[in-house]
Amino acid sequence: MSVPQPLNVRRYEGGPRQVMAFHCTMAHSGAWRGVAAALSDLATIDAPDMLNHGSSPDWDGQGEVEDRIVAASAAALPEGPVDLIGHSFGGKIALRLAVAYPGRVRSLTLIEPVMFSVAAADAPELAQADATQMQPVFDALKANDDALAARLFNRLWGAQDGPRWPDLPEATRASMTRAVRIMEPARAAIYEDRAGLLAPGVLDGATMPVLILHGARSPEVMRTICEGLARRLPDARATAVQGGDHMLPITLPKEVAATIRAFWDTWAPV
Repeated sequence: MSVPQPLNVRRYEGGPRQVMAFHCTMAHSGAWRGVAAALSDLATIDAPDMLNHGSSPDWDGQGEVEDRIVAASAAALPEGPVDLIGHSFGGKIALRLAVAYPGRVRSLTLIEPVMFSVAAADAPELAQADATQMQPVFDALKANDDALAARLFNRLWGAQDGPRWPDLPEATRASMTRAVRIMEPARAAIYEDRAGLLAPGVLDGATMPVLILHGARSPEVMRTICEGLARRLPDARATAVQGGDHMLPITLPKEVAATIRAFWDTWAPV
């Protein structure tokens, strides 16, 4: 499949199981290093950089940015059955791929996917509270202050015990500032279910086993999203990772990998 802007894909060589993993906003494919190392006896993991992230190009402004990332990710899918893992915005990408290509997806692991339309349906007060918290990020983007937007976004969704913005390396801050620019064009896709995943019958097509993880220390809206998605998918289970927050794959990679390993062993053996 030819796409206008192919994604850079980092490969973590390992065992025979084929996996594709999608990172969160303002990260890159390197975010999966710890999880990949812990699963290296089982799996070879391909990890794309989303547009505006890592070594992939900046979105060219054509089409809808989430659609473009989904199409470019589909073009990079390995041949044969694949296990998908997605974190945050990457979870939204993985879910869309699972719905579009159910015959190619052996299992799906979602880590705090940003399906805020689920929260809007199940707990509108939590969805509104999150929207209020996020508004300064979008205000900064509208004012073309991308660095402030990245700093505010990192404060909201970065690791709770991680370094503060001034303590991050300059290159990391620059990478995050570049990446946060996709938030405004992706806003409707994230908050309004523009892709129609919650339309009647759409999620019924994702018949593969699904694991949905959230951090026990994460905002309540994420637990609501994860449990709400689990109720809507045909074969899903949601669980909390103790001690974890939104940045689970980076802060608790061994715990995340162990949970995925147990899920694969039980629900999606090779």
